[in-house]
Amino acid sequence: MRSSLATGVTRREIWAWAMFDFANSGYTTVIITAVFNAYFVAVVAEGKPWGTLAWTSTLALSYALVIVTAPLIGAYADATARKKRLLAFSTLGCVVFTVALALAGPGALALAVLFVVLSNFCFGTGENLIAAFLPELAREEALGRVSGWGWGLGYIGGLVSLGACLGYVSWAQGQGQTAAQFVPVCVLITALLFAVACAPTFLYLKERSQPQPATGPDGAWARFARTLREAGRYRDLLRFLACTVCYQAGIAAVISLAAIYADQVMGFTTQDTLLLIFIVNITASLGAVAFGWLQDRIGHRPTLALTLLGWLAMVGMVWLASGPTLFWAAANIAGLCMGASQSAGRAIVGLLAPPTRLAEFFGLWGQAVKLSAILGPMTYGLANWLSGGDHRLAMLITGSYFVAGLLILASVRLERGRRAALIG
Repeated sequence: MRSSLATGVTRREIWAWAMFDFANSGYTTVIITAVFNAYFVAVVAEGKPWGTLAWTSTLALSYALVIVTAPLIGAYADATARKKRLLAFSTLGCVVFTVALALAGPGALALAVLFVVLSNFCFGTGENLIAAFLPELAREEALGRVSGWGWGLGYIGGLVSLGACLGYVSWAQGQGQTAAQFVPVCVLITALLFAVACAPTFLYLKERSQPQPATGPDGAWARFARTLREAGRYRDLLRFLACTVCYQAGIAAVISLAAIYADQVMGFTTQDTLLLIFIVNITASLGAVAFGWLQDRIGHRPTLALTLLGWLAMVGMVWLASGPTLFWAAANIAGLCMGASQSAGRAIVGLLAPPTRLAEFFGLWGQAVKLSAILGPMTYGLANWLSGGDHRLAMLITGSYFVAGLLILASVRLERGRRAALIG
């Protein structure tokens, strides 16, 4: 491990950084992927035909807020050396607004939409800020490995939250409780575990960046304006961000619609779905760590291409699945590729970002990821709605995003992009 870390970085500090991935993964696993999304459609939206579209539109609104603000927040964090402080504010917001989601019962659509938007906005902002620490903590040749450690530990965190919820749901169903009674408790469990597990991050992670002189009356705006003027210098980063938009759109659709697909197409119960996603988180953790090591051995681009081919295989298997066996196999392929492709993307941005502008450029990465999180689920939701509820067709259409990602990735030259980053 020590040979992978930058000078002055301790094992305790890298553990503290990775613990944020552990902490925040419970939110995406329980709220976005496994429990609250299906609850939103079936209970909050009362099973109406527009329920899936309402869910994807709610996520789209939260991601749009991240798209608008991410580079400016990043530029401000770089200029003032306040990545850690801003991370604390976004974490507090995500925890508080997640707690508020427990108030969203049957028919409380406006309340659910409001707190999903606010909590997911805070989550996305924190995700960008924690990623900006990566190039300060890992050696250049170990970015994939260290990113994989964080993402792998993150899926374990998702397992802890999901396991706690699964245990509670099993007990509650045994007591005859309905989803309207036990899902709000799952939401509270998720918020509590997030708050507790992120404590090491704020105790031990160091803010290494130094305040930089403002380039105008508003330093963040000026820095971001400079980035826009110089965009041509970072053409490989821009191409990779376009690639990110495409392949992450497919991933976002799978993550945010998985429980809904399992419920409405495969006939899974809430307990079946929780168990499926529990197992998938194990394979995702293994995939993030294994592919992180592979990424540093064979290269960033070949590793990412390999995972995108895996995603295409998964889409085909889900489309063909008429019973649980093939669907389970496809879900675990998705798990392996999910941790690997997301971790690989974070490492590549760390390679292509100028060392003095990390938060800003990871903010651009955050923009790309959140734009994809609008496009993917919205494409799925619209395809499902226009086809009269055909989830299989919607999944097949989603697969086109992985094809587009592969085509754009072929034009990215990482060595040239790294040289541009070091000059900038």
